[in-house]
Amino acid sequence: MAITVVGSVALDRIETPFATQDRVLGGAASYFALTASLYDTVNLVGVVGTDFPESYLEELKARRVDTEGLQVVPGKTFYWGGRYHLDLNTRDTLFTELGVFADFHPTLPERYRDAEIVFLANIQPQLQLDVLRQTTNSPSIRLRALDTMNLWIANEREALTEVMRQVDVVLIAEDEVRQYAGVPSLRTAARHILDLGPKMLVVKQGSYGALLFGADGSFFAAPAYPLEEVHDPTGAGDAFAGGFLGYLAQRLREAGSLGAQDYRRALIHGNILGSFTCEDFGCQRFHGLTPEAITARYGEFVHFTHFEQAWVVAYATEMATRETLQP
Repeated sequence: MAITVVGSVALDRIETPFATQDRVLGGAASYFALTASLYDTVNLVGVVGTDFPESYLEELKARRVDTEGLQVVPGKTFYWGGRYHLDLNTRDTLFTELGVFADFHPTLPERYRDAEIVFLANIQPQLQLDVLRQTTNSPSIRLRALDTMNLWIANEREALTEVMRQVDVVLIAEDEVRQYAGVPSLRTAARHILDLGPKMLVVKQGSYGALLFGADGSFFAAPAYPLEEVHDPTGAGDAFAGGFLGYLAQRLREAGSLGAQDYRRALIHGNILGSFTCEDFGCQRFHGLTPEAITARYGEFVHFTHFEQAWVVAYATEMATRETLQP
């Protein structure tokens, strides 16, 4: 099994009220690859300039990330800067220097087209459509997923709609679901997107968790992991996608198919990887992160969200007491 991801690989300058770090590894595809590779092999498709540190390439390769599809071309790597407010939920973009990413045209190595899962990270919808065209005839692909943002909803809506029609899973932030559908009701907005063709819609809610809507009318909600300290939320949504799709790849490898319960568990894994991301700057928290640590945090999720058995016992006791007291 393998996952192919197409997206940005960048250098970031991150400023918080507590610290500043410059030229750390960033980009949607980087966060995704480093988290999804904890579950399966990841094929990375992107572009960087000749200023991209060799140490970051080695970091990717050390975590089951295949970099044959990562182009290194003359010029500067995509460079982004952001400053967070005190609550770490609000962020101002300081600068965006696209560098070589401005002329990026994804080309998938032949073997990347035979991956079981293809993830279209947050890039222009026209580029996402190009990737889909390159994988149209691949019999190996079991799942196609995409992420997007408000800019593409506002400026490239037609192309984005066409991408949504061709994928199985859409991952999108809550405010962007409403923006795309043009309605205030989240459930109505979710149905609007699912009616285009995706089987699943994942609504990312940041520090509040995530929601899962199924085309069959199913619904599941998962809270965020309650962190004591947040150092840097940059890339948490991309790491969420890595945990979500990484777990699904693992289940495909083990079971050969996916059921409703697999998608629900994947949502928890997404929240877990998103939470780990926030514990350090950039991608640094992934250094030394192990499957055992993920399993331990999953156990905590089960502990603080599982209430059914206790509720059923209490309800049955109450009903029995009422029957006993009846004249």
